[in-house]
Amino acid sequence: MSQEPVIIQGGMGSGVSNWRLARAVSLHGQLGVVSGTALDQILAWRLQDGDPKGHMRRALDAFPNRAMAQRVLEKYFIEGGKAPGAPYKRVTMPLIDAPVEVRELTVVANFVEVWLAKEGHSNPVGINYLDKLQLHHLPATLGAMLAGVDYVLMGAGIPLKYPGVLDALAAGQPAAYPLNVTGAQAGDDTLMRIDPRDYFDGAAGPLKRPRFLAIVASNTLAVTMLKKANGRVDGLIVEGPTAGGHNAPPRGALQLSEAGEPMYGERDVVDLGKLAALGVPFWLAGGFGSAEKLREAQAAGAAGIQVGTAFAYCEESGLDPDARRTILADVAAGRARVFTDPLASPTGFPFKVVSLEGSNSETEVYDARPRICDLGYLREAYRTEDGTIGYRCPAEPVTVYVSKGGTQEEAEGRKCLCNGLMANIGLPQMRGQYQERPLVTSGDDLTGITRFLRPGSLSYSASDVLDALLAGLEQPS
Repeated sequence: MSQEPVIIQGGMGSGVSNWRLARAVSLHGQLGVVSGTALDQILAWRLQDGDPKGHMRRALDAFPNRAMAQRVLEKYFIEGGKAPGAPYKRVTMPLIDAPVEVRELTVVANFVEVWLAKEGHSNPVGINYLDKLQLHHLPATLGAMLAGVDYVLMGAGIPLKYPGVLDALAAGQPAAYPLNVTGAQAGDDTLMRIDPRDYFDGAAGPLKRPRFLAIVASNTLAVTMLKKANGRVDGLIVEGPTAGGHNAPPRGALQLSEAGEPMYGERDVVDLGKLAALGVPFWLAGGFGSAEKLREAQAAGAAGIQVGTAFAYCEESGLDPDARRTILADVAAGRARVFTDPLASPTGFPFKVVSLEGSNSETEVYDARPRICDLGYLREAYRTEDGTIGYRCPAEPVTVYVSKGGTQEEAEGRKCLCNGLMANIGLPQMRGQYQERPLVTSGDDLTGITRFLRPGSLSYSASDVLDALLAGLEQPS
């Protein structure tokens, strides 16, 4: 790929944008992207399932620190897989001072996913991170860069200090990133730190610096990233409120529709003319998954589009096959529905949820779930009374959350996204007789994916999506 990609495949939920999907898109000449969320947990649980096709172990064999990779293998791999119905061994929840073994697992897991996506070809591959999931930023980025990741995409926050992390790690130098801590006071040490030399017995050489694309939802944030970031921002992805997963909240006072969804207005529309004048390439996301919308985006000055929902339901995606088939059948029958839930996510951001029978999209199904927070990726860091850093999640037991300074009102309606997203990809945790249920997210364009379905079939490939999006587009010579 000698120029900017026309299509960027979205970094959808934990393990949905997996290495198979990213590899398929990259092999087609566009930018395949793996999701960087919860890769430590995903690798640990894939290994406990026995790694039946050996992909994880093949990538572990390629990791530059063999002793570190071996420690991960010995701790989590189960020959033949864990017993049916047995729970997965969990990874320690994210902490600012996480144990060395947890940081090592994060480095290795991010390496594995990127390495597999890049295996056997030289086309670029990206990784998507959420700024709100800050506790893994440093080891995750190091692992991805060790695998030669070409792009890093980041949204769900204002990551002004992240480009500097890429610069430092590319030079083989220590890097730091500030953790957002509610109630932090002047003089509190909230910096997360990493020294790549600690992971390689002092022998850490320079690495390729990936291109950094900031995901923004407004002109103001775009300008802020370009003017105030502590390093180079190579491009922008402009994500509208119809995109799947987390959405930026509406600007101004929150107003809900009769259906209970956040209402967006003129203040939430990005001025593409002003965006183009900033002088960096940009891609449009959220409802742009068609050839017509691609042409429209390029006519407005965009380099191309980012597409998520269409790829989330293709054959190569990591979405559980049963859930995928059920949702595609609902789409084909005209009964699919996506609800922008203003409360579900512990982050406080609106979160799009697909109605799926038997999943946590149904209130009665979720209410039957034991309320627990044991993966902890979306926990909020806060300053405790004794000045240390504590962690809380509005989806944990309400009494526990309130004891940590939260309120019952803040916990109302919150759902455990972490366990739901793991169940989405066929890795549901077992809790005695209870099995975690999925919580599937999609963009508002879910009903539009019928355009990719093969005649008489409820399946399609990543190539089908790319061929349809690029149809009629004049290709550079």
